[in-house]
Amino acid sequence: MGGLRKKEARLGWFMTAPGLLMIAAVALYPILHTFWLSLHTVKLTEPGLGQPFVGLQNYIHLLSDDRTLNALWNTVIFTVSSVSLEFVFGLAIALLIHRNFFGRGIVRAAVLVPWAVPTVVSAMMWKFMYNDQYGVINDILEKLGIISSYKAWLGDASWALTSLIITDVWKTTPFIALLLLAGLQLIPGELYESAKVDGASAWKRFWHITLPMLKPTILVALLFRTLDAFRVFDIVMVMTGGGPGNSTEVISTYAYKVLMRYLDFGNGSALAVIVFICVFLICLLFITVLGVQLVEDEGGGGKNTWTKKRSVRSAKKFSSTEQSHSSF
Repeated sequence: MGGLRKKEARLGWFMTAPGLLMIAAVALYPILHTFWLSLHTVKLTEPGLGQPFVGLQNYIHLLSDDRTLNALWNTVIFTVSSVSLEFVFGLAIALLIHRNFFGRGIVRAAVLVPWAVPTVVSAMMWKFMYNDQYGVINDILEKLGIISSYKAWLGDASWALTSLIITDVWKTTPFIALLLLAGLQLIPGELYESAKVDGASAWKRFWHITLPMLKPTILVALLFRTLDAFRVFDIVMVMTGGGPGNSTEVISTYAYKVLMRYLDFGNGSALAVIVFICVFLICLLFITVLGVQLVEDEGGGGKNTWTKKRSVRSAKKFSSTEQSHSSF
């Protein structure tokens, strides 16, 4: 039996070797080579300089540079703001289109239109809408009396990043809504019926049944969107290019400029490694939280049944509390 297991193990490694080699060639080698470049001074504008080894000097220089810190700060603001708004709006839309009403199929299809539009096309469209000469946003706001004159939204440092966040929220909220809708459809309807029979209000059913049962889906959706938002590039490059005055420059656009415009492969690679480390830490955080949640929900039907019963009991408890308060 021992020899048979070893033979099967060798066969398994042999069968997976092509896939492992492909992953190493496509993913692992570029990562290692980028890290190697980040430890050297590599400037194509100064070919006679060579590629001297500088260790962590590139990282020290970048992390003490105000422009890098500003790009990181803009990235954090963009990520937190856009993902938070997308989650709130996406959850509201998912709850709405989860209901049975006339024309639900048309509404679901219409909701997905912004997500189906290519990002560059969406960015160009919103750039025209924000235009200070003929933009429709200025026209609408002026007619509503909110502004007295046309405003250069993308040319104002205090409004440019907010404008980008609004664009990203419009573009990607349907993605969050679609994932949350899939999670809502997995929640058994008898949970709501049982809680409703026991007098639980709509808010209590949402808070003690929907959210607990939807938690794994929420974590997955937030993971995907947080990673995407932190690596945002196309919306910023198309709409503002990082301006005005680097007020909308994020870490990805800054790394692109250092690599492709300044041809500084040493610092550019260091910036790429910083982005990689940040994304890895975000993944680690979400996967840790998600893993704990999945472990809690694992263990077969008994564990899942216990979770469902706990949700119903919780809704019943709060319903009884409300009834006793009203009686008092």
